[in-house]
Amino acid sequence: MDTQLMLNFVGLFVFVAGFVIGLGAVTVIDLLGFLGQKSTYWTEATVRAHKVTKPLIWLGILLVISGSLLFYRQENFWVWPVYHYILILVLILNGLFLSFKVSPFLLKQEKDGHGSDILPQTLQNKIKISFVFSVLGWWTNLGLLVWYVVT
Repeated sequence: MDTQLMLNFVGLFVFVAGFVIGLGAVTVIDLLGFLGQKSTYWTEATVRAHKVTKPLIWLGILLVISGSLLFYRQENFWVWPVYHYILILVLILNGLFLSFKVSPFLLKQEKDGHGSDILPQTLQNKIKISFVFSVLGWWTNLGLLVWYVVT
């Protein structure tokens, strides 16, 4: 098999695997977070689940970056990769907020025996904004890849 073809295959496979893992984890935690806005049961489920989804989201981002670098390695016209990397940067910044602001709050709340308490409205509002960035960033990025592949 041609080396370039194999590198394209591996790059695209890793790129798509990043979306499967990252977007899958984002979908789960966002759905749980939505259900947990007014429910102590779902709030506790969200706090527990985020311990699994957070590393999966970071793994997804890492795979998307790795796969895209391999897949776009010969791209002369860098418009598509630039769009991807701008959106990935947004996802990274969003992830940093969630990982270093929201997650420690949730873990402390759980440690203090309040893991099922409804989150303060101000934090919920910030998480809703983060949700918009997350959903738009992941789905737009996936859409750009599909558009690139089919055109």
